[in-house]
Amino acid sequence: MIALGYSREIYESAEQILAERRKKAEDTAAQRKAAFYGICPEAAEIESVLSRTAIAAARAVLGGGSAREQLTRLKAENLALQSQLKEKLNFFGYGEHYLEPKYSCRLCGDTGYVDGRMCECMKKLLRAQAYDSLNALTPLKLSTFESFSLDFYPDKAEGDTARSPRSVMEGVYRNCRRYADSFSPSSPSLMMQGATGLGKTHLSLAIANTAIQKGFGVVYCSVNNMITKLEREHFGRDEGNTGSMILDCDLLILDDLGTEFRTAFSCAEIYNIVNTRLMTQKPTIISTNLSIQELQERYTERFASRIMGDYVRVLFSGRDNRLQKLLRSQC
Repeated sequence: MIALGYSREIYESAEQILAERRKKAEDTAAQRKAAFYGICPEAAEIESVLSRTAIAAARAVLGGGSAREQLTRLKAENLALQSQLKEKLNFFGYGEHYLEPKYSCRLCGDTGYVDGRMCECMKKLLRAQAYDSLNALTPLKLSTFESFSLDFYPDKAEGDTARSPRSVMEGVYRNCRRYADSFSPSSPSLMMQGATGLGKTHLSLAIANTAIQKGFGVVYCSVNNMITKLEREHFGRDEGNTGSMILDCDLLILDDLGTEFRTAFSCAEIYNIVNTRLMTQKPTIISTNLSIQELQERYTERFASRIMGDYVRVLFSGRDNRLQKLLRSQC
């Protein structure tokens, strides 16, 4: 049953994970049983008799007649056998549930459903698989605070500025790290602004990495890819619930705002995402090469006003790091 709007691939992936968990739990239980029966053969005989009483009970129900009397007798036998098995386990120093599979989820036994309704563990797994799918092309593992270097930022003030780019970026780095370390679903939204190649994506992904390690749901996407995916789902060309994940995740990172192809659909979607997450007090990190005036001209004055009034601006300084790294590698 597909009810939450995830793609079939997401469901199949989640079901496969649950099947593997269930098999591992049952295989481990089987190994414990075999080992225990080796030192206590009587326990194996008790288990065998228990199985036969279960079969006899099923036949009694199907046979009708004096089923009630038979079931009462079989139940008493079953309880007596279970008590004997517990005594054997206790004698050898094991708990009464030692032979039972230890499922990851006790409610559903790693099936994903309880009485025909989706278990919370399945819902959580679906969300995790959907996040992984949406973030599949994100270089999260490559972007950490430890791998961020200030060496590529000039240590001398340029032009009329009083501070050097390195001094500015030292402050940006400290603030981003502080933001990540104290991140919570009530953290403020950030607007990272600056020219190409100054580390906006790197630091936003470093924040994402820290948030993920703390157990928060994070969605990262370039605005261009996000709009393409939303458009394909909106017009029925793809399955999925990207819009829901983008609005509901603990932290949303929108990279390269302003590089997407501008349409009425893209402008409306971007404003809706920004506005909805502000209204529901969910933090968003936006990185862009555009100034506030350019944002106002490209989108709307209302959009720029929301950003100015409700986002913390983080201004990046320096020269294109990617170009400097390339030049150094060729020396």
